[in-house]
Order: sequence, then C-alpha cells, then structure tokens
Amino acid sequence: MTDNFQDLKVMVIDDSKTIRRTAETLLQKAGCTVITATDGFDALAKIADTKPNIIFVDIMMPRLDGYQTCALIKNNSAFKDTPVIMLSSKDGLFDKAKGRIVGSDEYLTKPFSKEELLGAIREYMAN
Repeated sequence: MTDNFQDLKVMVIDDSKTIRRTAETLLQKAGCTVITATDGFDALAKIADTKPNIIFVDIMMPRLDGYQTCALIKNNSAFKDTPVIMLSSKDGLFDKAKGRIVGSDEYLTKPFSKEELLGAIREYMAN
C-alpha cells in the first residue's frame, strides 16, 4: 500500500533545528508540504495563514510550550478539529495525560521513527 500524502500540509513545531529538519525531510519524502515553526508564537502566526491538516508540536519549548500551544489551537473554532500530535523526549504517563487534557490527539516520544511519524498521519488523515 502506498501512501498518498501529496495534498497534505503538515506543521512541525519544535525549537530544535535538528528535529525540525529530520521531520521535514521524512515528511517531504512522503509527499507532504511541510511548514515549520520554532515555537508556539511562531506557529500560531503561521497556522492561520497555512491551515495545516495535521500539527506536530514539541512539548518543551521556550515562550509558549507545547501544552499551551495545543490548548490555543484546540480553543480556536477554526482549528479545533485539526489533529495535534505532541512530541516529547519524555515518555511519562503524566506528560501523556496532560497532553490529553489540553486536547492533543496523539503522543510520540522522540526520537521518533519515520514509521511512527507517517503512522500518526495515516491514522488521523484516514478519518
């Protein structure tokens, strides 16, 4: 089965250039259009302009963390149905629970694999 991510706009929000670049490369190879943001403020400005289909957000970021960013996205009526997937280097139950509370749809632990990244997109874009 080949994936068709040609028309998919994916946003990756992470303060780590390495993570952004890794995710961007993997996603572009799969055919996605990738929008990157360095933090929550940067992302919120870009979300309204680009209207991504799915958003990956790092939890630990300066200024506006992933939880706050997710909550702001989910509280916006235009984007509340956009899947938000949290990225974290911690694999804690507390973090997962907190992610659910702010409305995240999924939680991936870094470093994530290509399969995990594309699997999450597949799961949420099939709905």
